[in-house]
Order: sequence, then C-alpha cells, then structure tokens
Amino acid sequence: MSDRTGPDIALARGEGFWDDLDGPQRAALRQVARPRNYQPRMPLCYQGDESDHIIIIESGWAKVISSTADGHEVVLAVRGPGDLVCESAVLGSRERSATVTALSPIRALVVPAARFTGFLDAHPAVWLLVSHTFVRRLDDADRRLQAHVSARGARRLALLLTQLAELSARHCPPSADGRVDIAPPLSQEELGSWMDASRETVARALNSLRRRGLVSTGWRKISVVDLPGLRAFAGGED
Repeated sequence: MSDRTGPDIALARGEGFWDDLDGPQRAALRQVARPRNYQPRMPLCYQGDESDHIIIIESGWAKVISSTADGHEVVLAVRGPGDLVCESAVLGSRERSATVTALSPIRALVVPAARFTGFLDAHPAVWLLVSHTFVRRLDDADRRLQAHVSARGARRLALLLTQLAELSARHCPPSADGRVDIAPPLSQEELGSWMDASRETVARALNSLRRRGLVSTGWRKISVVDLPGLRAFAGGED
C-alpha cells in the first residue's frame, strides 16, 4: 500500500478503505497509528475480546473466522491490502464477533479505538467511507448466502474462486495468457470451511475444475487458467 500513484500501485482507488482516503486523510491517520508486523497464523484480534483497536492491512492477507460453541471454526472472509479489519466491534461498542488471523506475513497500521474515533470526528467525510466498507461486506455476505442456496460442489467452489480471482487481480495483474494466481494462501480445509463443505468435497471439485481446464493447482496454490470460463461455469453454463 502506498500514497504514490503509478503503475506499481497494488490497488486502484476505491477498492479498499485505505484507497478511498485522500492524501491528507492518510497522513492524519498515520499520525495516530503505530506500524506492526504479523507472521502467518498470528491473530490480529480475537473473537469475544473487548474492542481496543482497529487495523489497516498495508500488505499481506488475513482470514476472518468465527468459532461455534463446539469449537468448530468457520471461515467468513479474507482481507487484504488496504482493508480495514477489527473495526465493527470498535464502532459498535461490543465484543468482537470473529477472530482475524494472518494467512501470510502482514504489515499493518494499528490504531487505538479512541484515536480512531477521534480521527473520524476530525474527518467526518471518512464516516461515509467506513459505511461503504460495511455495505460492501454485507453484499459479500449476501453473495455467499446465494451461493449456498443456488450451487453445490464444483459450481459452489467455482463461485468462490471467481470471487478470489477477481480480488487477487486487483493486487497482482494477470499473466500475459490471462492466468490469475489466487493470492490468499488458503488450504483446501479453509476453502471447505468457507463454502461449508468437507475437504474431500473441495478436492473433488478442484479435480472437476482442473479437468475442464479452468484451474491448475499446486501446494497451497490455485491458479485460475480461464477466468471467463470459470465465471460462466459458476453461473450455470457448461
């Protein structure tokens, strides 16, 4: 994430909370933040904790998970460069409803809750940007629910991988042949948790998508070979 403009910028303006801010707003937010690095599997915040900070991811990827009463973990979303995380509990004055865990090395800005609300009071236009973040996430949740209702197996995985490929392409341009590497390093278990399926179901679905020439796979790596074809298959076209 950078304040500069040019072809090396990872995100286009308007594709993440940080990227919606203008230069003075970013500078003011940096003044009340402290930088911090997280290693893979380190938590950024815990479900059930009291709210005391928000985090802006500068680089790297994290997963948002919720734990059920019996200890089962469900992947709800992934967050990447430019994203605001751990914010809903701070702004809603309640316990955190999910745990955010690093999937890869993360560089971030950590802002104490009081300083963040003070920043918002000093820059009231940013309240609308935070609202836009909430709306985008509600839209994502709606798409997830629709996918659970309308698709099974390989088509449900195709919907998820299409979403992840489009997200990844914002951060790293596709290769010359159109191939898109899925940036968040998600395991088959994590993909299964996200799409409410077993690891075995994910493995069978990936095999089906490989046979169709839509994806290729490696260890903790998935590449979308034909994004238009994957999108069409996810939409019910053979």
